[in-house]
Amino acid sequence: MFLGKILLITGGTGSFGNAVLRRFLDSDLREIRILSRDEKKQDDMRKQYNNPKIKFYIGDVRDYQSVLNAVRGVDFIFHAAALKQVPSCEFHPLEAVKTNVLGTENVLEAAISCGVKRVVCLSTDKAVYPINAMGISKAMMEKVIVAKSRSSSVTVICATRYGNVMASRGSVIPLFVDQIRAGKPITITDPNMTRFMMTLDDAVNLVIYAFEHGKPGEIFVQKAPAATIETLAHALTDLLGVPQHEIRIIGTRHGEKLFEALLSREEMVAADDLGEYYRVPPDLRDLNYGKFVEQGETKISEAVDYNSHNTMRLDKGGMQTLLMKLRFIRAILKGEQAELEE
Repeated sequence: MFLGKILLITGGTGSFGNAVLRRFLDSDLREIRILSRDEKKQDDMRKQYNNPKIKFYIGDVRDYQSVLNAVRGVDFIFHAAALKQVPSCEFHPLEAVKTNVLGTENVLEAAISCGVKRVVCLSTDKAVYPINAMGISKAMMEKVIVAKSRSSSVTVICATRYGNVMASRGSVIPLFVDQIRAGKPITITDPNMTRFMMTLDDAVNLVIYAFEHGKPGEIFVQKAPAATIETLAHALTDLLGVPQHEIRIIGTRHGEKLFEALLSREEMVAADDLGEYYRVPPDLRDLNYGKFVEQGETKISEAVDYNSHNTMRLDKGGMQTLLMKLRFIRAILKGEQAELEE
């Protein structure tokens, strides 16, 4: 499948882009293109990997022409470019729309125009029952993906949806570690708040699974364990040898949920259980869906969503086992320079 082919990663200088790059550098791909707007991070990557297989494109998914320049000749696309910080999207919602919704439209339109074979777009649990601008923009992105997949006969467009990636940029684990090292209290919003826990490798595996098995408009979700923020904090303080470190509760931030959902109740009715993953087929009704207006769907009333409160819950020991899979944590425990999961 990969022999002599070209892969484009949008937002390729981020955590996911670096992880995919490491996974695919030794594959049969002829070329891996990185599209991003950050020349500093591109220069860092150029020096770090020093590999002629990697080609860098400065551009922004908001600008169709810069996307088109990067897409020409490409066989596959992993679309990871996004504004993903909840607070920044909350204060600048139109910026989230421009990148997450219109930017995705640009990527998919360019892919279809250039005859790209497969596109996998990355979404988030915050797109399910969204209450913040970031989640709402990602939910709209998913609708764009499904709509575009209907009208494309050559390009297969599908998506993945996953939760927080542990120890990635902007996540809570590096914050807690910095607070512990500085002798400051760990600040948690709500001890009972739950979050799905995924490693970066889990996220890459999910995208590769979708890439290999996805049909137009499908969304793939990994069955991920979850933990309370309090459990995560205690697991970290124990691992770092300061079990009595102060934990301070500061209250829920604007735009945060008590728990996250990866599949809505409506999606669970239609989802296929694939073992490690769920597959959500697209809604292929056209505008003449009288049956669903007059008759309704009784199964939806009986279903429950798939969320971080009702998935497998990690205790402190399970959380520590998962934390030890992170290079970031292992480096800290060895006293080495710790880099985020990229």
